Formats: sequence, C-alpha cells, structure tokens
Amino acid sequence: MGATAVATLCAYALLPAAALAQTAGLDVSDLPQDAQMLLTADNLIYDNDNNTITAAGGVQIEYAGHKLVADNVTYDRATSRVMARGRVQIVEKDGNRIFADEIDITDNFSDGFVNALRVETVDKTYFAAESAERSGGRLTTFNNGVYTACEPCREKPEKPPIWRIKAQKIIWNGEAKTVRFERARFEFFGMPIAYLPFFETADPTVKRKSGFLMPSASYKKELGFGVKVPYYLALSPTYDLTVSGTYYTKQGFLGEAEWRQRFDSGQYSVKIAGISQREPEAWKSSTVNGSETGRGMIGTKGQFQINPRWSFGWDVLAQTDKNFSRTYGISGFADTVQKSELYLTGLDDRNFFDLRAMHFDIQEDAKTGRDEQQPWVLPSFDYSFTPDEPVAGGELNLDVNMQGLYREDESFRTNNGTRLDGAAGRFGRATAEAEWKRSFVTTGGLVVTPLLQARGDAIYTDYDANVVNGIPNFISNNPQMTSDVRSSYYRYMATAGLEARWPILFSTSSATHVLEPMAQVFVRPDAAYQDRIGIPNEDAQSLVFDATTLFERDKFSGYDRIEGGTRANIGIRYSGSFANGWTTHGLFGQSYHLAGANPYAQPDLVNAGAYSGLETDVSDFVGLVGIASPNGFAVSAGARFDEETFELRRTDVKSAARFGNLTTSLQYAYIQAQPTYGFKDDRQEVTGVAKVRFDENWSGFGSGTYDLESKTLVSNSYGFSYGDECFIYSMTYTRTKNRDTQETSQSFGFRIALRTIGDFGTSSGELNDSF
Repeated sequence: MGATAVATLCAYALLPAAALAQTAGLDVSDLPQDAQMLLTADNLIYDNDNNTITAAGGVQIEYAGHKLVADNVTYDRATSRVMARGRVQIVEKDGNRIFADEIDITDNFSDGFVNALRVETVDKTYFAAESAERSGGRLTTFNNGVYTACEPCREKPEKPPIWRIKAQKIIWNGEAKTVRFERARFEFFGMPIAYLPFFETADPTVKRKSGFLMPSASYKKELGFGVKVPYYLALSPTYDLTVSGTYYTKQGFLGEAEWRQRFDSGQYSVKIAGISQREPEAWKSSTVNGSETGRGMIGTKGQFQINPRWSFGWDVLAQTDKNFSRTYGISGFADTVQKSELYLTGLDDRNFFDLRAMHFDIQEDAKTGRDEQQPWVLPSFDYSFTPDEPVAGGELNLDVNMQGLYREDESFRTNNGTRLDGAAGRFGRATAEAEWKRSFVTTGGLVVTPLLQARGDAIYTDYDANVVNGIPNFISNNPQMTSDVRSSYYRYMATAGLEARWPILFSTSSATHVLEPMAQVFVRPDAAYQDRIGIPNEDAQSLVFDATTLFERDKFSGYDRIEGGTRANIGIRYSGSFANGWTTHGLFGQSYHLAGANPYAQPDLVNAGAYSGLETDVSDFVGLVGIASPNGFAVSAGARFDEETFELRRTDVKSAARFGNLTTSLQYAYIQAQPTYGFKDDRQEVTGVAKVRFDENWSGFGSGTYDLESKTLVSNSYGFSYGDECFIYSMTYTRTKNRDTQETSQSFGFRIALRTIGDFGTSSGELNDSF
C-alpha cells in the first residue's frame, strides 16, 4: 500500500508540470506503462492522520525520461492533489525546463496553480510569470507574464532581452495550440514601444496554423502609402491558402490569394491578384499604368519529380496588361523580364533531355515597346547523348536541338546601319550533330587529340511582309550580301580537327609552375548561305571573343549561326602554385582564319560578327591573368587587343579582398564602340562593393556603379543590419539614375524579424526627388 502510494505521488508530481508547460502535450497515455521510477530523498514521511505522503530534502524523481527536483513533494490522497515546493525544477525528456517556487495541481492535470513560474523550451523560447493557473485540462493562464525568444545574458541575467512581450495575461491553449496575449506591450531593450489590447499567435511548437501573419508597409509615389495584411489558412497538412489585402491611399484596395499544395513528388501554387485603380491619373496617360482601371493577374508555378532522372514543371503568368505584376510587386511575378514556361527535363549521368515551351513578357510602363517584340518559343528542345563505352577508343557525343518561334512584331534598331534584333513571323530549325574525339599521350608528354564532327540543319521561315520589305534596306548597308528569302533551307557542316597540348612542369622547393603551349586546327568547308540574307539569327546574337572562347571549336553562341572555313587557334596557358599558398594562372593567344570565307566577316540580320575581333583573317589578341592569396585577396583581368596596334578593344578587371572584418570587391569593364552591332559609343563603367562587420551582430554595406562615359553615377546603395538568435533588423537605401534621360529614382526598405513572432517591414518603394 505504501509503495503504491509513493509511486502515485511521484508520477503525479512529475506529470502535471509537464502538462502545464504545454510544450509536448503530455498526457497519461504518453507514459509507458512498464516504465521504472527512481525516487531519492532525504526523508519519506507517511502522515496517516492527514492522509498524505511526503518526500522531503533533496527530492529527485526520474520517470520515463522526465526528471523532477524539489525540496519537498507531497501527495494529498484525500484531495488528489500534488504539491511540490522549494526550488522546483522539471526537465522533460525533450529538453524543456520548468522552474517554479511552488506547484499545486490535481492528479488528473485538469486544474492547478503554479507560483513564480519560469519555462525554458528546447527551441529557446522563454516564459515567466508571477503565477500560473491551469483549468479545464487545456488552458494555462500566466498572470503578469513575460514572453521572449531571446536567450538571457549570461554575464547579466537581470539585463532586459533585446525584445520581450509583457502581458497582464498570457493564455496558452494546449488544444488549439495558440498563445493569446491580453493587455500586452512590446519592449525593446526594456523600453516599451507599442501597446496592444490583445493579439494571438501560434504555439511556438506549431509549424503551420491558421491566423493573421505579420503586416507590412510600403510607399510609392503613384500608389501612396500601403498597408498589407495577410491571413493564412492551414487547411490540411498538404495544402493551404493565403489571402492578403493591401490598401493604398491613392489607388485603393488590392486583393491577393495564393493556393499551395504539396505531394510526395512535388508541389504547385496558384496566385491571383486584382485591383480597380482609383487614381490612374497619378501616372502619365501615355503609360500603361495611367490608362488602366481594372487590373489583375493569375500565375501558377509547379515542380514535380517523376523519378530520380525525370522532372517536369511550369511557371506561367497571365495578366490584364503587361505591367500589372511589376507595378504592384506581386511576389514571384514582378521581374522586369518574366519568363513563362512549361518544361520536361531528364538527366542521367552524361545524357541530357530538355523540352520546353517559353514566352517572355517585358513588364514595362510604355504602351508600345519591347514586350510586343518578344517571341513565343514552341518548342525548344535539347538532347545530348554520350555512350558509356568508348567508340573507336574515343568519346562520341550526339546532340539534337530544335526550336520553333512565333513573333508578332519585328524589332529594328538603326545605328549607322540596320540591325534586325527579331524578325516577325514563324520560324523553325532542327539540328543534329555528332562529334568524336580521342586523346593520345606520347612518351614526351605531348597530348594529341584528333576530332571529327558532322552537323545538319533543316530550317523553315515564314517572314512577315514588313520584314521581307525591310531586308533590302539592310542589304544597302551591306553591299557584299545578297537577299535570299526562302521558306526552307538545308545546310550541313563537316569538321576535321586536331589539337596538341604539351604541358611542361617546372618545380622548385617553394613553387610549382606549369606551362602549356596549345594549338588547334579545324578544317571544314564554307558555311552554306553565309553570304546571303535570309536565315534568321535568334540564339547566336551574343558573340564575345576572349580568352575563355579562344579554344572553342565553334565560337558562335548558338545554333543559328554556323562556323565554316579553316581556322587555327594558338596560345599558351600557365598555372603556378607557391608554398605560401598563393596561386597564379594566365592564358594568351590568337586565332587565324586560314582558308575559305571567314564567317565572322559575313554579316547576318544582327551583324553578330562585327567588331568581334574575329572578322579579320588574323584575330585580335586575347589574354587573361589572375592571382589569388590564401587570405582572401584575388584579382583577375581579361582583355582583347587589336592585332596590329595592340589597342585595347575590351577588358574586364575584377578584384576582391578581405581585411579583417572588411570585405571589398571592385570591377571595371570597358567595351569599345561597335556601331553596326548596335552600340555606337564606347561603354565603360566601374562597380565597387564593400561590406563590413562591426562586431558579432552589427554589419553594414555600400555599393555603387559609375558610368565613365556619361559621367553618371548609375546606382548607389547602402545599408546596415543587426542580427542575433532572436532579432533581425535591416535598413537599405538605393538610388538609380538613367544614363540617357538623367531621371533619378530612390527607394528604401527595412525589415524587422522577431523569432517565433514574424517579420514586419516595407517593400522597397520608389521615391521622387522631392520626398
């Protein structure tokens, strides 16, 4: 009888406190029935007159992973109450700690009282109260309570945390998993800054729960001040809904809703938003924003993993006008260039499959502009296959590319000549390519790699009449070309190549150097139709000849242009490693057109080869050099020089360094004018970035970009942030200036994040100069 009573005493002394903390939702059924209990105490007292059992003096009880420590624990059999007094401490099996001066609770956990309570959860959240009461088996009320997610200062425990919430009552609902604060005030560093009659948040242990999320604020001259209030609906473990309302003082109410659903293999989301603009005249009437009243969008994203090799997904936006999502900052759909696509991708070792349909939306305020000139890509297909086993002792690679386009409006740009960036009409191309190569190493270390390549293209064109009529104007600026507009083209290319490399190692006691002379030659016929205007160029418009592309077999960036003729590439590579941790590398070389028609001297509809450095039989010189230290300093430079005068044509210089808590980077870029390629003036700018960490928590940054040609500070920004385990604050300021119009805009943003409570801040809002 006595042993049973003691066991009952100990179990009941332990369990109510754990239930009171509500950190694990502990119930009688949570405890194993066959668990062994260990009780140690200085004295065990049976008081039959008062019908109590008392363990006194250094009481320690361990049961089912839980531990209770107190000066005195008493079980009253008449009232079925358990009382623990004096330096009460409970450590739950999940790590949570409960401290109190006194605990008095019924043995069925439904009602009780705690004096001078303090709770420390395993996820480092903290409660304290003068007293606490438990009622109904589910509600715990902290009287004159304090809550924070900031760890107390070890050196000065009495020091106020960075933030805390003091409330007359904190009501913890263990069934609904909510915490309600009544007559609450927010304090920062011990100073009250806000008062709320009441607010409610999810239990810190809850990951998903319906309720209001933290609001945010924004400002934009044409929109006015805006306040956004989101509400989250946790409808099930696999899907949820977030609805938001934003009120703008000028434009009225913007409604948003986002549905998200998750599956074992992936997830998808659908977002809708809309507004009836109250003051469209806040923008100029000649703009999209200024001429629309009812505006809205629907967007969806999805990504699914069919199996470890295959995946498919989509990212699609449809809106009433081309600039709604960007104007109102609809999350996930506010980029200036918004790509809508549907794709299927497969990846297996060295084999790759990619099929997608795409459309590009340019979100801009101009009524007519680049958006109307963007194509529908239906479809884009890439397939690459490399057999696992060698073929004739070498590596064989098969590539297939197909592309179909439709564009409604053409894009002409004139700068001392006509450049057709995008032709209106329908176009299609199918390309198949095979390449084989094998490397041989001689006894002297010379690496010789023969290469064979074959390619075929089938091209379909259906130009708009305006493009057909405009091509003669293009021909007049390029008299060496002739017009040849057809509905279909067929072309092929065969290449025989040889590459030789001879790495030479030089080593000393403190350094290792590798010099590697390298030469390539590619023999092939002239490319078909390269002296005629007719084949569109959509994916090979960007041509950059530098050290990184010197040894490429085909230097065009895409499939629409094809390289023919015989060409040699010659250069030398260097790498060095030093005992003190420094490393260096470099490359320098030149390309030579040896026979046939030079494809880079033959203009197409975008003049891709003009001023590339490859349009002459002897190319410009290209080179790069870099150096890096073990302590964070690095600098690299790449450049292209005229083949006769050694005049600088193009350069990129990058540097980065770390000095203690300071990290900096500097980048300089220069590109000489390329008139017929579309850039009539030199381009030259410098960008600098600096970040500094003042101490463990405080940091700041600054950056700027300066256009040396127009003498314009194109953009500059700076900001600072504070962050620790419970609190984050950041503020940023950005200023941008248009190179051509000199129009200036400014934006700012700030963010406050309270761990377990949420984020509050502003979206970056544009300001006018007079703000």
